[in-house]
Amino acid sequence: MADLRQFQLPDVGEGLTEGEILQWLVAVGDVVTTNQPLCEVETAKAAVELPSPYAGTVVELLHEPGTTVDVGAPIITIDIGGDAPGATPEDTPAAGLIGGPAPGGRTSVLVGYGPRNTEAVRRPRRSGAVTAEKATAPQVLPEADHGGGDDRPPLLATAPDVRSKPVRPGGVEMGRAAERQATGSEAASGQAVPPGRRAPRPLAKPPVRKYAKEAGVDLATVTGTGDGGVITRADVDAARSGSAEPVQETVIGFPVVDAGIEGREQRIPIKGVRKHTAAAMVASAFTAPHVTEFLTVDVTRTMALRTRLAARPELAGLRISPLLFVAKALLLAVHRHPMVNSSWDEAAQEIVVKDQVNLGIAAATPRGLVVPTVKDAGRLSLAELAGALADLTATAREGRTSPAAMSGGTITITNVGVFGVDTGTPILNPGESAILAFGAVREMPWVHKGKIKIRQVTQLALSFDHRVVDGELGSRFLADIGAVLHDPGTALAF
Repeated sequence: MADLRQFQLPDVGEGLTEGEILQWLVAVGDVVTTNQPLCEVETAKAAVELPSPYAGTVVELLHEPGTTVDVGAPIITIDIGGDAPGATPEDTPAAGLIGGPAPGGRTSVLVGYGPRNTEAVRRPRRSGAVTAEKATAPQVLPEADHGGGDDRPPLLATAPDVRSKPVRPGGVEMGRAAERQATGSEAASGQAVPPGRRAPRPLAKPPVRKYAKEAGVDLATVTGTGDGGVITRADVDAARSGSAEPVQETVIGFPVVDAGIEGREQRIPIKGVRKHTAAAMVASAFTAPHVTEFLTVDVTRTMALRTRLAARPELAGLRISPLLFVAKALLLAVHRHPMVNSSWDEAAQEIVVKDQVNLGIAAATPRGLVVPTVKDAGRLSLAELAGALADLTATAREGRTSPAAMSGGTITITNVGVFGVDTGTPILNPGESAILAFGAVREMPWVHKGKIKIRQVTQLALSFDHRVVDGELGSRFLADIGAVLHDPGTALAF
């Protein structure tokens, strides 16, 4: 007997009112278990997976991918009647599980959100192989090495495509490699899908699915040439090459609409992370009086130290990047000038000096700018800081930076040098009093010991809230960062 339940888009407890459904991870007719991811949703702060509060059979998907849904609106209908695997006799999810009630009247709703006292364990990530789409799907670290600016690196890659696993006869889930092999074998042999079994979902990443949808190409008719049969943009282009009808092209994942012979225009929806960032930047720019100071630094000794440290066994396997030394220099300078690590409390008319440094690292992603933080970074050794930056980068690459990882920042570094840019005037993150821009490291003629020599030089730009940090404090802080980068041995005196 059917017992239908509609699952509503939950309040994630972060003051957000809506979310965009990026992709469904299940289809109508699928049997799902409690806490199995149903879909990927982008909020104003991050992209997260939404787990099922019920065990049962999917009856209806109420919204298409790309739809923005208000919190509280139903998004999926699940039949929990019958003998669905993992079903419980209760009409509501078990307490303590994701989707169930939690102390204080709150609900554990999304992976990475809500109360921590839950019994649910986030499933391990799948580490898919690098595909031939790598040429068009950028994968760069926000703390990548600074070069001469000739090669502009791409943005971070989006999250991998996550799908429900097919099941072998007997109910055993297939591994990803076996799944690809089986799917590829069926496609290669041209065999029809057996009666009663749903056709396997074509292998493609979310950007390619979106691209194919805008181009009017059915992925089920496309043969993937990527690793394991993954469909790439080139495969989609090849499939549509015989069509004479005009199609939409995309720029950074957004459609460019043909406006006719008179001209073209691009319309980018303002939503999700981009909308949140825009509001935060406007609030910061027109609330905190910004002052920006610049400093050009000879970092030849730091770059030489980087080479020596990278060869040490205790740092083996860690990424020893220029950004690591800038972060360490900033943390040392904060120790000498703690007032820089502060915030302005307008309501209480107080300056709040933070005891610990939550270091934000600005990272560009296809969904917009995110600033994940390294918590209590001032207590970390150089090796621990390198590991924390690597973890932060890997998470941002996957598009899985949680809201908790982006909250509570006290001071930020933005690495504009990775794009070959020398400097800029960064805007403060709301609630912070300083942000440092790190420019490209270049070989330049420089007066060294009375002679002109080729040295490695970079530019630093510090923006600060003049209500909290006056010109003298800002200047001393920036000078201390520059002193450590010019001569790392100076750190011994800090």
